[in-house]
Amino acid sequence: MTHDDKARRACARAAWIAATVMAAVALAGCGGSPGTVAHTVGGTVTGLMPGNQIVLTSGEDSVTLSADGRFTFAHPVEEGRVYSVALGTTRPIAQPCTSTYGVATMGANNVSNVTVICGLAGGTGSFTATGAMAVSRVNHTATLLTQGQVLVSAGFNQATNTPPAERYDPVNGSFAPTGYPLIQRFGHTATRLPDGKVLVAGGIEWTSGLQFMESSAELYDPVSGLWTATEPMDTARTGHTATALPNGKVLVAGGRDTLGRSLAGAELYDPATGRWQDLPTMHESRWDHTAVLLPNGKVLVSGGTQATLGMRTLDSSELFDPSNGSWSTTGRMARQRALHTATLLPSGKVLVAGGGESIDGAELYDAATGSWTVTAPLANGRADHTAVLLPTGKVLVAGGRTGGDTLDSVELFDPSTGRWAAGAPMLRPRYGHAATLLVNGKLLITAGSDVHDHLSSSELYH
Repeated sequence: MTHDDKARRACARAAWIAATVMAAVALAGCGGSPGTVAHTVGGTVTGLMPGNQIVLTSGEDSVTLSADGRFTFAHPVEEGRVYSVALGTTRPIAQPCTSTYGVATMGANNVSNVTVICGLAGGTGSFTATGAMAVSRVNHTATLLTQGQVLVSAGFNQATNTPPAERYDPVNGSFAPTGYPLIQRFGHTATRLPDGKVLVAGGIEWTSGLQFMESSAELYDPVSGLWTATEPMDTARTGHTATALPNGKVLVAGGRDTLGRSLAGAELYDPATGRWQDLPTMHESRWDHTAVLLPNGKVLVSGGTQATLGMRTLDSSELFDPSNGSWSTTGRMARQRALHTATLLPSGKVLVAGGGESIDGAELYDAATGSWTVTAPLANGRADHTAVLLPTGKVLVAGGRTGGDTLDSVELFDPSTGRWAAGAPMLRPRYGHAATLLVNGKLLITAGSDVHDHLSSSELYH
């Protein structure tokens, strides 16, 4: 990094700290200490069938919705108080519906990210084939766009030229090319921004059989279908996480560098400026970890692999606080794990499953206590799988690998009982695939590998 770059980033850091301090002063002037300042609670509903209604309740407030869209409760909630959003039964047709961020302690801002997702009625609980992509991919990304379509970008394949990104349309169940990314990469991240664009960052570039670690970042515009460069990260990395924050910025954390060393560094992307800001480092370097945005606005980072003087799998966890840009340690998991999954439940707890040295284990993180509790184990141990919260409120874990085997098996976790149940298997065994919940509540599984081949096939769960 040049002297000018360092000076620029130092100035940006100072400006950010000043803005944070000014915001804190402004908050104090608006009503004093926590407990006297109140903020609104709202969010988004998707998946309601035409003609259906759902009633949301929070304290004294009720909101009746008859179409997908945003909602806000009339009465604000004081800071430090717990809010809880209850979902009524949909009428006249019963649909399964669940929410995230539906239970939390009110912080220093309005809550605008309660997400209610409803699924189509009459599902079979099984997988059916849907359109295949033009290109096989593994370790790609699949990002839900604001229009309800899914952007599938990059991923590893044997092509010597950069293949186009593809876009899945749930209306006709098919993929169509949508522009050429500037870099062919895998092991990257893709994050939807507030304006609907998608930020793709880092990963490993694959060019004519050669691999290069990437610090580059680019933006996909779903309106034009074009890809454009944005400022690169300070550090080339893969195996990192990218988390969209409530303020619209994106937190990138950890990963490994060109020499295979694990990284503790973190950066913050601001869509308003298109620039990256260096952050304080995590307490431990790690890659192949997970990162989950909690209802309190903090980000929980857990597990991963560390390579410094040796290689080890981690059981540690830490929290990023966007309000002051700091990291703090929190409870340790019961077992070390990497290539696991972490899923936010409607209760606000986080379910971690599989991965690392405890590939059949599962546990729950409680942000209120900062502690982990072991829950029932998976029937089939696995890593490099996917986990998605369904409209039923259950978590579907699919595929992955264990030893030399690739799995087609599926398990469903029920938070109300803390138990796992077997689900119908996928049509193909796969790992390194992606799972995306559509706005209609169906689950799209794309590509991956079955050890012998990289896949272009996709399937739907409903």
